[in-house]
Amino acid sequence: MATVLVVDDDQLICDLLTDVVEKLGHRAYCAYTLAAAVEEASSKPYDVVFLDINMPDGNGLDVLSQIGKAGAAPEVIIITGLGDPDGAEIAIRNGAWDYIQKSSSTKDVTLTLTRALQYREKKGRAPLALLKRSGIVGSSDEMSSCLNVLAQAAGSDASVLITGETGTGKELFARALHENSSRFAHNFVVVDCTALPETLVESVLFGYEKGAFTGADRSRDGLIRQANRGTLFLDEIGELPLVLQKSFLRVLQEHRFRPVGGESEIESDFRLVCATNQNCDKMAETGRFRTDLLFRIRTFTIELPALRSRRGDIKELAIHFMTKFCDRYQIGTKGFSPEFFDALVAYDWPGNVRELLSAMEWAITVARHEPTLFPKHLPTEIRVRVARSSVKSASVGAREDAGPTLRPIESYRDQMESQYLQELVTATKGDIKSACRISGLSRSRLYALLKKHSVGLPIKENS
Repeated sequence: MATVLVVDDDQLICDLLTDVVEKLGHRAYCAYTLAAAVEEASSKPYDVVFLDINMPDGNGLDVLSQIGKAGAAPEVIIITGLGDPDGAEIAIRNGAWDYIQKSSSTKDVTLTLTRALQYREKKGRAPLALLKRSGIVGSSDEMSSCLNVLAQAAGSDASVLITGETGTGKELFARALHENSSRFAHNFVVVDCTALPETLVESVLFGYEKGAFTGADRSRDGLIRQANRGTLFLDEIGELPLVLQKSFLRVLQEHRFRPVGGESEIESDFRLVCATNQNCDKMAETGRFRTDLLFRIRTFTIELPALRSRRGDIKELAIHFMTKFCDRYQIGTKGFSPEFFDALVAYDWPGNVRELLSAMEWAITVARHEPTLFPKHLPTEIRVRVARSSVKSASVGAREDAGPTLRPIESYRDQMESQYLQELVTATKGDIKSACRISGLSRSRLYALLKKHSVGLPIKENS
C-alpha cells in the first residue's frame, strides 16, 4: 500500500484525487498550502505527491525540487488548471514525474499514478557513494543531480553530451564516466575540436596509410582507432567543422571508417562522450550543427551548473584545493579566516571552478609562510570586484554627486596590470614557469608585460 499526498487549495480537487487514490487501495492525505506540503513531505515517507501550481502561498514549481528530495524522495506529479508549456518544461527539468491538467479524465489520472507507483517499486538507486569521482568536488543539490545522471549513464554505452560554461568541469565528468564504466581499463582519448587543424582533421581522427599524402612516410592510427574498446571524448564538439559532421555521423552509426588513403574500412568499438559550452539546439536551428548528429550524441545529457549557481560547494572546493596545493608545495595546511570564505562566496566566478583553482594556488603561494588565509591573499582582481560589489548604490551616488576627478580608463587598467605583475613576481619568487601557470599568460606575453610596466626582473627561468 502506497501513501500519496495531494497538494491543492481546492477541496473538490482534493476529494477527487483522494477518491482515485483510495480506489486503487492506497492511502491519501491532503495539504492546502505549500508550507504545509513541504512540512508534511519532510515528516512522512510519501511515495507520490500531486502538486498544484497556483497555491495561496506561492507557485508549486518553486518547491518542486524541495518536495522531490524530502522524506522518502516521492515522485511528484504536477497538476494544473491551465496548461503552460513553459511550466511543463520547468517541471520536467526539475524532476517531476509528469505534468497533467485538472481537466484530464479520471482514467488518465489513474494511469499516471499507477505508472509512477510501478516505477517507484522497481527502480534502483545508483550507489553514489561507490562512484569514482575523479576529482569532482561538491555535495550541493545541483551537483548531486549531475552525479545521479552520471551514475545512470556510466552503466551503459550510450552517448553522453556534457554541457556547461567554460571551467565547470566537463572533462572531469567525462573522465568519471569512463572510469565508472566497463571500459575503464582501456584508452580515454581526448579530441580538442578547437585545436584540430582544418586541413588535417580527417587524418587526425581517421588516421592515414603510408603514402596517403606528402610527408606520410608511415601509416598512423587516428584518434578514433586509438579509442577502440575505450572512450572517445570530443571536447567542444560545437567547433567540429560542418563538412566533417556528416562523416562522423556515419562513424557513430556504423563504428567503421576508412583511414585517409586506405582501401578498406576499419572497425572501432568506442563509447562517445562529448562536451560543449555552446547551445547546440540553437546552432542546429541556424544550420551550424547537424540535427541528426545532435540526436546521436545526446542519449544522456549532463548540464553542469555554473559555480555561482552552487555557492554552497565553494567552501568544500576551497579546502580541497588548499590541501592539494599544500601537498604539491610540501608546506603545512592552512587555516581560513571567516572573511576569506565570505570573499569567495561573494565573488561571481565567471571562470567557474577553473578560476577558483587558480585563485587558490595564488593564495597558497602568496601565503606560503603564513598559517591562515585572509582575503588579502586572494588575487587583486578578485578583491577589487568583491569590494566594488559590496559598495551600496547610495554611496556610489554620493561619489558621483561630489564630482570626482576621473582619469582615462586605460590608466586604471595599466595601474592594475602593473600591481598584478609585481605581486606575481613576488609570489613566484621569479620562477617563469610558475608565473605562466598561475597567470595563464604565455612566456612571450609575460615578458612583454614586464617590459611594458618596467617591473624589475628578479625572474629567473627554470632550466
